[in-house]
Amino acid sequence: MNMNRKIAGLAAAALVAVVAVSATAQAGPVKPKVASVSGSADFMLPFYPDDDVRHVDFDATAAPYSRPFPGVPTGLPTDARGTVKISHYVAATKTTFRAEGTVDCLVTAPGVATLTAKITRADEIVKDWVGKRLGFSVQDNGRHDRIGLSWTVVNLTQNATNEWEESPVGTCMAPAPFAPVTKGNYKVRHANLAPIPQG
Repeated sequence: MNMNRKIAGLAAAALVAVVAVSATAQAGPVKPKVASVSGSADFMLPFYPDDDVRHVDFDATAAPYSRPFPGVPTGLPTDARGTVKISHYVAATKTTFRAEGTVDCLVTAPGVATLTAKITRADEIVKDWVGKRLGFSVQDNGRHDRIGLSWTVVNLTQNATNEWEESPVGTCMAPAPFAPVTKGNYKVRHANLAPIPQG
């Protein structure tokens, strides 16, 4: 009697395994995990306390090897797509200026990301941003998120006349996330950089 029960149990387990394998096969191959940065938040500059409201929205997703260019026909593992939206309420003048950009690069580590975006639209006060690449970093740390920006107190170069000026930003280049979020939340989804395509 015990032997019959054991045989029946093994048969049932085998049937479950077959069904599970069949369901997996029908569902198709598992898609690889893709890095992303999303969310919307206000932040403050710790070195410059004021009543301004600085805000950035991210909707960025990795798109490895999707941006071919001369010399690199496959593109890069850091290629990305998406949008960045920036707004800044200036308390002194009670005005707000806005800008938007298209994401071109994203690289992540657990809880941290750097990304860049080329500005495609900007209000009059920052119209010189259009065509520029700006860099951002994000630390996803629960209720203590942080953000970094390439155009405040970093990315400066001394020119031939010993004056300091802003340097161009390369893809995925951004400082450490130095500015604490005061309202809102960012989410970093980490994924390792994809291997170079073969063939």
